[in-house]
Amino acid sequence: MKTDIVELRLAPEDNRRLANLCGPMDENLRQIEAAFDVTIGRRGSSFRFSGDAAQAEKGAQAIEHFYNRAHDELSLDDIQLGLVEITRGRADAEGPELRTRRADLRARTPRQGEYIEQVRSHDITFGVGPAGTGKTYLAVACAVDALEREQVKRIVLTRPAVEAGEHLGFLPGDLTQKVDPYLRPLYDALYDLMGFDKVTRLIERHSIEVAPLAFMRGRTLNHAFIILDEAQNTTPEQMQMFLTRIGFGARAVVTGDPTQIDLPKHIKSGLLDATEVLSDVRGIAFTHFLSEDVVRHPLVGRIVDAYAVRRAETEKRGKS
Repeated sequence: MKTDIVELRLAPEDNRRLANLCGPMDENLRQIEAAFDVTIGRRGSSFRFSGDAAQAEKGAQAIEHFYNRAHDELSLDDIQLGLVEITRGRADAEGPELRTRRADLRARTPRQGEYIEQVRSHDITFGVGPAGTGKTYLAVACAVDALEREQVKRIVLTRPAVEAGEHLGFLPGDLTQKVDPYLRPLYDALYDLMGFDKVTRLIERHSIEVAPLAFMRGRTLNHAFIILDEAQNTTPEQMQMFLTRIGFGARAVVTGDPTQIDLPKHIKSGLLDATEVLSDVRGIAFTHFLSEDVVRHPLVGRIVDAYAVRRAETEKRGKS
């Protein structure tokens, strides 16, 4: 591939802003290099970008964008989220507002914005796609928002514990303690969006419940916001059981990544089955996330794409 050079000089020159832009040991510049697959050289306020011409131009535009925001210190999170907005197409800043303690929480890609709108306007929403696209986090944020606005009376978060039952018998503690590691990501999202103390109080009042999927059987959940996470590891029977738990005034979100199925090979994923069976059912929405919606390190999107190519090649060989 031909290597092109793009040069940029930032003005007005401000050493403090330059330091905020580059970050400690130029770590922010390394993130921008990884995002656009370019090499960045710097001398003072002059930057030199080496790589594909189009990517080098994008790198230069990103540097200008972050320099304009560098009046305050820029963390790696600021850089990574900003890169998502630049490279994926920023969602409307005036889009869906969610009531959480995270003032900076908003959709980072257009598809994330559509997902939030679908969760708000449908009784059941499926969020399907690769890791890092915000499926679970945004679903929990929508649940917190609905609770804060008193649209629901409680939040119920659940996950299938694939190894639950006798396979966990060697672990110490009661059943709740045994399955707790599978539910930890849901707790982490709640703590981030509401704070540890508030979450603890709401759990004690049973306004928030975090439980393995097996605990849902036989229940009817009225006026609740229910989230089923890691749904790719449900069986079709478990998925049907979950979806039929929904009662009056309830809203449900189902999230999962079809590329990370941990079920035995002979068992079909309940998530894949549901996308086929329920695709034309009114009142149910589907959001299919892509690698371009990944809101993590810039390399994660490329990793997702690389594995997708490998799977496609393997499937093609299997059919030939």
